[in-house]
Amino acid sequence: MPDTYYREALRLGQKEYRACVTRGVSPCLPVLDDFVPEKRSMSGIDLGVVKIPTEFIAGTKTRGRVNSFAPNFMPLLDANSEFADKWQRLCDAHLKEGIREPIKAYEYMNRFYVEEGNKRVSVLKFFEAPEITGQVIRVLPERSPETALYFEFVDHYKLSGVNFIEFSKPGGFAALQRLVGKAPQEVWSEEERKGFATAYHFFRQAYESLGGSKLHSTVGDAMLAYMEVYGYPSLRGRSAHEIKASVVRVWEEIALQQEEPPIDLKLTPREKKPGILTKVLTGEPKRTKVAFVHDGDPETSAWTRGHERGREYVQRVMDAQISSTAYFGAMAGDPGEVIERAVREGNTVVFTTSPRLLTASLRAAVEHPEVTVFNCSLNTSHRYIRTYYARMYEVKFIIGAIAGAMAGCDPVGYMADYPIYGQIAGINAFAQGVQMVNPRTKVHLEWSAVGGADAALGRLTDRGIRLISSQDLVRAGEESASIQGLSLISESGRVNLATPLWQWGSYYEQLLRLVRSRSVQTEYTESSRALNYYWGLSAGVVELRVSDALPPATRKMSELLKNAICAGICEPFRGPLYAQDGRVLEPDTALTPGQIVDMDYLAENVSGRIPDYDELTPLGKATVDMVGVVKAPGDRRR
Repeated sequence: MPDTYYREALRLGQKEYRACVTRGVSPCLPVLDDFVPEKRSMSGIDLGVVKIPTEFIAGTKTRGRVNSFAPNFMPLLDANSEFADKWQRLCDAHLKEGIREPIKAYEYMNRFYVEEGNKRVSVLKFFEAPEITGQVIRVLPERSPETALYFEFVDHYKLSGVNFIEFSKPGGFAALQRLVGKAPQEVWSEEERKGFATAYHFFRQAYESLGGSKLHSTVGDAMLAYMEVYGYPSLRGRSAHEIKASVVRVWEEIALQQEEPPIDLKLTPREKKPGILTKVLTGEPKRTKVAFVHDGDPETSAWTRGHERGREYVQRVMDAQISSTAYFGAMAGDPGEVIERAVREGNTVVFTTSPRLLTASLRAAVEHPEVTVFNCSLNTSHRYIRTYYARMYEVKFIIGAIAGAMAGCDPVGYMADYPIYGQIAGINAFAQGVQMVNPRTKVHLEWSAVGGADAALGRLTDRGIRLISSQDLVRAGEESASIQGLSLISESGRVNLATPLWQWGSYYEQLLRLVRSRSVQTEYTESSRALNYYWGLSAGVVELRVSDALPPATRKMSELLKNAICAGICEPFRGPLYAQDGRVLEPDTALTPGQIVDMDYLAENVSGRIPDYDELTPLGKATVDMVGVVKAPGDRRR
């Protein structure tokens, strides 16, 4: 019987064996029984007959055939052996009619270990078959931080039946569900699963032809980055060659996924002033046309109104250098078209002032590399746009200290908006401030995105809580409008004690001076990561207004804390820090800016929780979909 194929497979097996020995790793197949107790395997979950990605078949269930194959499943036994004869006969059968009998395998951490059918796997791997049919038992590991990402996969598999895509970071499966247009708990049809498999196959071909296999991130990471820009429909009905042209345009976005950390937080303004020679050779930069694109309008949105006032301010102070235009109500139609219109009208700098405009901003930045695009959001790892937000948690820490000083033996309340990055830091900073001056006082947390701000306020006052830190901004038609900031509520009325202020005019002035001095462009070329501008009190982009109703000593304390934070000698999140679940975070040092941004837990003196996704209002869900805390307890998007 001809044994050409077996001899070639044997050569590949021997080559892999020698390479493993040289690297000092085991030259044999991994054995599931060696690292998973048999009792756990016996209590596994029967998945039935499924398609197994060939590349995910990692080893064997038992040690019976461990010495017959190299780690790549190519054979190691002599070409004249009985084993070789059986392998070759399987090979002939595959070439004539295909191997149809399912193997039997155990899945652990999305890797498969064969109990029956090792030679079938070897033959099909030799011919580079993309998948193998198998009867599969799933063995679940213990839950731990190390297995959290795997359990995200398990939850998503129940919805989609997709087992061939992997992500390197938490939140990938929730993002995939959103990007393919499915609700968080919506089940995929078999037709949708097959359609996605085809799209994944063609994207992977394009990605690997451009050198994607050399990156440390996964194909899934790259596909998400692509879909964030062009959307899932752009992959349907297109060949790998057609997709490749689009992948080239977003390659920096794809490469960003392998950066650790992917975000470069800029904590203070850096202005690069042009030298005398530069001024002589180039002259003063011409007037910059700047667009401000808003999701709402200033009549109904305090958030938009604040940014519009910022635009008006920066236009006054930089009138000789810039000309600005406001575009309102972008979410009423196609936000991408609004940004495109701003570009057509000659704007070379575009500020989009809401996280809801993030996707449209990213697409515009890719399509128009000559335009500098900023989006007002936090913790978004996109290479082609810059994001900006304020360290409001610094002000919240001071307000918390004021609340603690005024509370006495009473609890205090806190109304948060959406469970998004930055919001959790604000809650915890407030709680740290309260605890600093009043260690026994609890902070009772409610969310305006659950039933509205008035309902959240009612839940606090119904418990007899009178000292309440409300949301930073209010919406038209809400009775709670008069308690912006920290207020004392009594039968005789409401007294505002301290109010946090967003100083958007100062922020826009400093950013535009960076643009005109080309510091923004310099920072972009100096870093391979996503640029997030995250300025605070020291930059003058947030402020605190305190009431004369406060005792003089309390006003003095707030001023001392503000000056100390600006000078860098007071850090709201210096340890020891305790979480609700009992964890001790950074017992001897301060949290890094990245750790503060990534907060997905609440401080121990907070009474309340991060809400489930299904509890949020439609606007809350839309905002969380863009920049929500993906690891929040109870987050059903997982």
